[in-house]
Amino acid sequence: MQSTRHDLNALAARVLKDAPVEEAVVLAWPLACGSTIAQRAKALEFQDGILRVRVPDKSWQAQLDDFSPQYKAKIRMLTGIDVERIRYDLER
Repeated sequence: MQSTRHDLNALAARVLKDAPVEEAVVLAWPLACGSTIAQRAKALEFQDGILRVRVPDKSWQAQLDDFSPQYKAKIRMLTGIDVERIRYDLER
C-alpha cells in the first residue's frame, strides 16, 4: 500500500509540474487534503501566493486553518510551488 501511494504521488507530481502555476496548486488541493475534505472544501483559485478555498462554515474554517502548514508542505512537494497562505472563505 505504501509503495502504491508513493507511486501515485510521484505520478501526480510529474503531471502537476507541467501545469500552469495557478492551475497546479488548485489541482493539487484534493491530493494535499484528501478526498473527504476536498468534497466539502473546494479550492477556488491560486493568485499572488494565496490559495483560496471555499468552506461550508466557521467550524471547517478553523479546523482546516490548523492544518494549513501540512497542506502547504504537501502542495509544495507535489508542485514545487510555495503557497504563502491558504485563505478559507465561507460559502455564501
